[in-house]
Amino acid sequence: MYIETLQLNNFRNYEDEKIEFDQRVNVVTGKNGQGKTNLIEGINILSMGKSFRTLFDMEMVGFEKDFFRVKGLFVKGGENLSVEMRLAGKDRKFIIDGAEKKKNADLLEHVYTVVFSPEDLKIVSDDPEKRRRFMNRELFQLKPLYYMELLRYKKALKSRNLLLKEEQLNEDLLLIYDDYLAESGARIMNDRAMFVERINTFSRDIEDRITGGKEELAVHYESNIEQEKTKEAQKERILSVLAENREKDLEKRSTSSGPHRDDLKITSNGIDLRHFGSRGQQRTAALSLKLAELKLIREETGEEAILLLDDVLSELDEERQHFLIHSFEKNQLFITAAELSENMKKNLPSGRIYEVQNGKVNSLTGSIT
Repeated sequence: MYIETLQLNNFRNYEDEKIEFDQRVNVVTGKNGQGKTNLIEGINILSMGKSFRTLFDMEMVGFEKDFFRVKGLFVKGGENLSVEMRLAGKDRKFIIDGAEKKKNADLLEHVYTVVFSPEDLKIVSDDPEKRRRFMNRELFQLKPLYYMELLRYKKALKSRNLLLKEEQLNEDLLLIYDDYLAESGARIMNDRAMFVERINTFSRDIEDRITGGKEELAVHYESNIEQEKTKEAQKERILSVLAENREKDLEKRSTSSGPHRDDLKITSNGIDLRHFGSRGQQRTAALSLKLAELKLIREETGEEAILLLDDVLSELDEERQHFLIHSFEKNQLFITAAELSENMKKNLPSGRIYEVQNGKVNSLTGSIT
């Protein structure tokens, strides 16, 4: 799939812009602070309904404006697809081929994107929250029911933690929250385990190609609750752990076990990369994980996701730049860069170059050669 045009109204520093894109490669250049990342953020929210940069929708509304509108025209499976997001105050809506939707879950599974930014290079080295977010974002696209399940889990977790802080414990209510957590938690753990199994296979193959067989990447799902073979058994296991940890949870006034504590263990040739990997090994592993998302989306949906590279090429050496650009030639590619070196131009397939100045996009004369 690919995006043909993007329209931005009062989105970040874009007042009213409509941009047409190349089906293959689109390079967005410009000085820092001009709106390069804002442009690809606009594409991404039409896929996820949320920004990869902020948790607060209102931060995307233009200065002294009270609403924003982002609309994209896509081609998916040979058919035209229109996706639009509007935000005014707390009122957010999505319009998909003319049909109005209110929930994020209704947007998912329409447009597939994979974002790779400098922050993503820290997937391996950062704290577990970064790796949980990596799992969640991809599962949201592939399984909207997972999105709803995670919302239910977080709501029950918040309620349970508030209850643990009460001076007088309502044990009956605590048992109800435990059951909610165990029911949703079992489904979340099952989905994550299957996701990690698949992403491990794809990322290992990519790592092997990048390093010429010198590094063998392995990704393991790490939960602080033992994994069971069925969802029913998993629910009972979670309930058992919650009961065992009740005194500790009351003392700490928070829930100490569950999917909200999950992590990924990422190794290369058996070495734990988070603690003992070099910066180069960590970056190569992060690149392999992100590119594995493209392969997983293709296998699960039959669609080629749009790849959004936000100022990341300058962080990679020439060999990895070349691999990143040329290994997924069926995917539409967006690259943001402060400037495009002659060497980088030589590495790129044919496409279009744009320059952004203060929220205005100019398509430069000629194309990438």
